[in-house]
Amino acid sequence: MADGADLRDMSLPELLAGTVGDEEIVAEVPLGGADRLAVTPTRTLVYRGDGLLSDESVAEYSHDVERIAVSTGRRKAKLTLGYGLDGDETISVPAKRVDDVLHPVLAGVLSATGVTDPGESVVRTFRFSELTLVATSERLVKHVGSAVWDEEFEEFAYDDITDLDFEEGTVATAVVLTHGGRSERFKAPNESARAVRETLVDAVCAYHGVDSLEEFRVTVADEDDAAAGDDDRSTTDFGEGPDPLSASPVADAEAEAESGLESSSSTEAAAESVPASGGEATPDREAAASQETAAGEGPTGGRESSSSVAEESAGAPDVESVADPLADDPLAEEPIADSETEPAADADRTARSEPDFASDAAGEATAEEVAAAEAAEAADPAEPDAFDGSPFESAGVEGEDLATEVAELRHAVEQQSERLDRQSALIEQLIEELRRGR
Repeated sequence: MADGADLRDMSLPELLAGTVGDEEIVAEVPLGGADRLAVTPTRTLVYRGDGLLSDESVAEYSHDVERIAVSTGRRKAKLTLGYGLDGDETISVPAKRVDDVLHPVLAGVLSATGVTDPGESVVRTFRFSELTLVATSERLVKHVGSAVWDEEFEEFAYDDITDLDFEEGTVATAVVLTHGGRSERFKAPNESARAVRETLVDAVCAYHGVDSLEEFRVTVADEDDAAAGDDDRSTTDFGEGPDPLSASPVADAEAEAESGLESSSSTEAAAESVPASGGEATPDREAAASQETAAGEGPTGGRESSSSVAEESAGAPDVESVADPLADDPLAEEPIADSETEPAADADRTARSEPDFASDAAGEATAEEVAAAEAAEAADPAEPDAFDGSPFESAGVEGEDLATEVAELRHAVEQQSERLDRQSALIEQLIEELRRGR
């Protein structure tokens, strides 16, 4: 039975297998036909099969790079590996394979440069314009810039993350990482937001050994409470201590004792005085109140009642003195007679005015007006011209002229239609000849 190395040698072309040697191939990406890309922990190998333009070959690219850039065209994409003073190297791959190639190459570079630890795997790589996210099994690597990766990167270890949240927007979704008492925010397009969310949540939960983001938050909260309890228990209790405002504790104790005796004696005195004053004072107070009431109501009330009666008697009019002058006066009936005759006078004036306005209310023409209108119609029976009194004149188009103009327009339209038909035929003929390769 063949071992793993023999099986690998059987699946790889002989030239590529010889170049790999004793290293392990961690990833392999087909590039079309016999071409393929193989990634080892230290280098990337590109195998080109034998063809019309070139012979079989293998190109090697070390992972000890300082910068990775990607440029994509319609059919091909280029990965540029920057080696600092040693210059740059370019890997050409099909445009549809660029993401499949970038992921293992970037993982190998992060491992070779010490960004990731041995045994740490790269879960997924996201590239959004000038933002690159690399989610590993232990951390999140973020890079912002025209390059996919260089030494100006940021990393967030899952061990330091205390919360993970996502805020959806109309165009992009914000990812909020809480770590070390501060928050880190970055946005991902909505079309890739779900993949980013699931990748980060799965990686963080797997690292902390929980099944969901809610369970992860509960675990973090419990850890914080336990840490706070440890801090409280570690604090030494020295008691309340002396009062800083007290200069002499002995004097304060004596003052409190004296104040207690004084308060007890005052309480007993008050208890003895309450029944003596409460039982005998009630009749005396009632008698005094009744005397004061009687004294206050005596002279004052009498004067007020007598004065009010006098005023009422003085101010009341005599009924007989008011009625007698009216009964004796012979002219008392004249206002009644005037009030009865005035409506009659008004009625007579209204009756006299009705014949004067009868013809105006009817609004009918008189016989003279009707005769004058009939005489005017007989003198000028023709209808007036619509243009009389205006600066405009009638066009005066006759029926024969209109028919001539319509015929000329019809002829012009027919000629234009014939020209359009000929042009359409010429265009179709030109297209047919171009299709035949002429």
